[in-house]
Amino acid sequence: MDWIEVNGAALRYEVSGSGERTLVLIHEMGGTLESWDGVLARLPDGLRVLRYDTRGAGLSEKIRGSVSFDTMAADLAALLDARRISGRVVLAGVAVGAGIALHFAARHPARIAGVVAMAPATGVVPERRAATLARADAMAANGPRAGAEEGFAASYPEVMRGDGETFRRFRARWLGNDPESYAAIYRMLAEARVSEELPGIACPVLLMAGNHDALRPPALIEPLARTMRDARFRAVESAHYMAVQTPDLVAEAITAFLAEIGF
Repeated sequence: MDWIEVNGAALRYEVSGSGERTLVLIHEMGGTLESWDGVLARLPDGLRVLRYDTRGAGLSEKIRGSVSFDTMAADLAALLDARRISGRVVLAGVAVGAGIALHFAARHPARIAGVVAMAPATGVVPERRAATLARADAMAANGPRAGAEEGFAASYPEVMRGDGETFRRFRARWLGNDPESYAAIYRMLAEARVSEELPGIACPVLLMAGNHDALRPPALIEPLARTMRDARFRAVESAHYMAVQTPDLVAEAITAFLAEIGF
């Protein structure tokens, strides 16, 4: 692992493997590059895999003030440039990470060969905006622990906790989030309009939703596929943090998608 200063922020990142094909893994809100550990171990050989802590997350520089999807996409573009990755890449992201991937595809179409978007966070409906902003304020004031039980009940339900050690480690890592950075990303999501960009994305896209995800269930994600030019949808036996909860399933889906698009 290494750190680099790009686009005005210090980011922690890791490059694994080698080859001309690059897969970029973007973690969920509140996650870190370690969210992909189980998936990485199951990916096929011959891929160069880039994963990183997004601005405000993990061991990357924390956010003070506001942030936008534009900034997050610019961070990724600058990281790719700094690593001299100039060819088309495939992005795979979870939740807000999937929203970053889709926004990047809309803004940088020449750099993208495809996107795997799991439970993508593309914005907040108007009637949920006030509640989302209130949750951001509560996070900033009280820290992650205050809303942990309610959040995990929806995103990491009991049915997905068969591997108790994985859940224990994930929960403890999540509780270590920087409250101000997490709140800033919540506010970013409340202001986002990524869903409006989806019809303009031309590259192949795989949208995934977990049957046990109460935050973004299949009924919310499947309609997004119908707004896109070249999208397919898959409901899976997982929940919101599917890269952590079901890494074998996620690795299989990514591998099949790469083969489908000839990447």
